[in-house]
Amino acid sequence: MTAITIGQAVVLGVVEGLTEFLPVSSTGHLKIVEGLMNIPVDDDAVVGFTAVIQVGAIAAVLVYFFSDILRIAGAWLRGVTNKEQRHSHDYKFAWWVIYATIPVVLVGLAAKPLIDGPLASLWVVAGSLIVGSGFMWAADRYGRHKRGENDATLTDALLVGSSQILALLFPGFSRSGATMSTGLLRGLDRVAATRLSFFLGIPALTGAGLYELKDALGTGTATGPLLVGTLVSFIVAYASIAWLLRYVARHTFNAFVIYRLAIAAALLGLLTRGTISS
Repeated sequence: MTAITIGQAVVLGVVEGLTEFLPVSSTGHLKIVEGLMNIPVDDDAVVGFTAVIQVGAIAAVLVYFFSDILRIAGAWLRGVTNKEQRHSHDYKFAWWVIYATIPVVLVGLAAKPLIDGPLASLWVVAGSLIVGSGFMWAADRYGRHKRGENDATLTDALLVGSSQILALLFPGFSRSGATMSTGLLRGLDRVAATRLSFFLGIPALTGAGLYELKDALGTGTATGPLLVGTLVSFIVAYASIAWLLRYVARHTFNAFVIYRLAIAAALLGLLTRGTISS
């Protein structure tokens, strides 16, 4: 059983907050940093810890988009009790988020032994970073970028939500990268695809964090480091969300693609030389 120190929790919280919503793979970065700090990436306590500190990043989304979430939740509640309110886009969108979360939940539960075991390898992370970069480049290059957030449909939500499975099975692919790229391939513009990625990530990531809570608290991780890591990830994630939305409004994803490929090359070098363990 692996105990994570306060110092390690701060580092992992910063990494989680910076990378959770950027299309660079938070899971991949966490596993790389854990490897560099000689923290076993497949230990139950470590898996649980990294899942729970994601809740800090999710809390940042809830705070940042609070007015939007309140509006959508209100529309859903009104629609549930009043048939005349069910034609609003917000009411439909609330159901779309629920529907789009089901596939990733089912796959996550069914494939958990693989996700926590063989697929946690840093070799998988390196390969997924490379493949995910190609997917992201192609989506940004060939997507039409014509449709806004209000033009999103149920099909968009289902495809974007289901694309989270790629990141779930292949750490390094990036949940935000997969969802944002799928949105672009559906013709959404970069801001719309990014916002849709945020909203669809809330249920899945929150559920994962709560599901892993028992492992984080019961297999060697003290409450102190867990709280510190979660708080740090919240603060850093809030800042990264604000930056990302400004960035994608004016830039392509090319910088993220180049960065991901550089990280993959560096990781392959470290693994090949035996500097870090897979």
